[in-house]
Amino acid sequence: MRRILIFCTVALLVGCGIYKPYSRPEVKTEALYGVEYETTDTTSLADLGWRDLFTDPYLQQLIERALENNSDLQTAHLRVEEARATLKSARLSFLPSFNLSPNGGISSFAGNSSGWTYSVPLNASWQIDLFGGINNAKRKAKATLYQSQEYRQAVRTQLIAGVANAYYTLLMLDSQFEVTKRTAESLQQSAETMAAMMQAGMTNRAGVAQIEAAYFSANTSLYDLSHSILQAQNALCLLLCEIPHEIERGVLSTQELPESLATGLPVRLLSNRPDVRMAEYSLMQAYYATAAARSALYPTLTLSGTLGWTNSAGSAIVNPAEILLSATGSLVAPIFNAGKARAQLKIAKAQQQEAQIAFQQSLLNAGSEVNEALSLCQTARAKRKWREQQIAALESAYESTQLLMKHGSTTYLDVLTAEQNLLSGKISQITDRFDEIQGTINLYSALGGGRDEAAYEAPKDKKAERKARRAEKR
Repeated sequence: MRRILIFCTVALLVGCGIYKPYSRPEVKTEALYGVEYETTDTTSLADLGWRDLFTDPYLQQLIERALENNSDLQTAHLRVEEARATLKSARLSFLPSFNLSPNGGISSFAGNSSGWTYSVPLNASWQIDLFGGINNAKRKAKATLYQSQEYRQAVRTQLIAGVANAYYTLLMLDSQFEVTKRTAESLQQSAETMAAMMQAGMTNRAGVAQIEAAYFSANTSLYDLSHSILQAQNALCLLLCEIPHEIERGVLSTQELPESLATGLPVRLLSNRPDVRMAEYSLMQAYYATAAARSALYPTLTLSGTLGWTNSAGSAIVNPAEILLSATGSLVAPIFNAGKARAQLKIAKAQQQEAQIAFQQSLLNAGSEVNEALSLCQTARAKRKWREQQIAALESAYESTQLLMKHGSTTYLDVLTAEQNLLSGKISQITDRFDEIQGTINLYSALGGGRDEAAYEAPKDKKAERKARRAEKR
């Protein structure tokens, strides 16, 4: 009968969630990227290492320096160490605590001679984890450690993407500067040609002024672009935690990124995206906090004892010292504070539901980011062919209007319009290329790329480990 009662009690405690480990709730990942981008591929762009994705040697050096020097990433490393120390403290809570508390004093009664008494006790205290309070605290600390590691991974991924975006922004501005500079030089030649034609009576002062105004405007744009380049370099230096300086770099036209935009199965976001994993570990912490709050409703059993030496036995002064030995046990059950404990349990349950909602929302946010990055990259690629044809047509139109103006068949306004249209088209082409690169970088980040598995202490699947050990024995 006693065994049946014990079994029922244990089953009841397991059923109420005190000992039951966390399990991931059911989440919907169908069409998470959007119906248009739904896929069954198991491979993902995030499976590439960042060195395989970003092959520019200048960019690789910048990323390496950022990973070594960035202050945010260093802070994230320290947060992992703090969480690891917290977990160690939680694990040590299972062990008894020992305290050495020697004391002594002089006492005298009714005018008699004073006597010296002392005690050198070693006190021990051990809380028995009958109802999982300490175990749930340890599990919560472990989830905190995993969450801090995911935060470090999130900072690392964002840092890699941030350096790459800043670098390619710099290359885009360089390209725009070069195109604008060539246009300014062309406008200067056109202004000199128009001035010669005015002296020959083939045009008037208004035409020359229009060309000169366009030339002055192009030179003004060069100063704006120079300032933007300086700002981009400074922003990149901040990511590197370095003082502002000139950044060595390549050119936008020679950059190569993978043409394939494989996203992998949506469910893989659960294992790749650091922010999604952080949200799940936050849910795990809330789950074990709820279990710990349930444990507070049950009694706590504490064993304590004292071992040492003393020369004081009651009211008598005894010399030499004798062994001091005592052992006690206490069982404390909540009675008057049970209402407070139940209130704490309700709070913990509400916080657990909030964490579950946040976990589900993090998946939706991740899917939206993947969808937007795919759209940006694919749209830029779709425009590439049409933009090339547009540039070819604008170059032909510009050359034709120049020849017509020299032979007096058209006006300076047609030449100026053709020149400005060609400049606008080339700037748009550069922007399209940057959008394509940025879309690829954003997709890589949105899929959880840039993970450093070597620095990650992953949760252990104890059941799988036991099965593996049994299989080896066989």
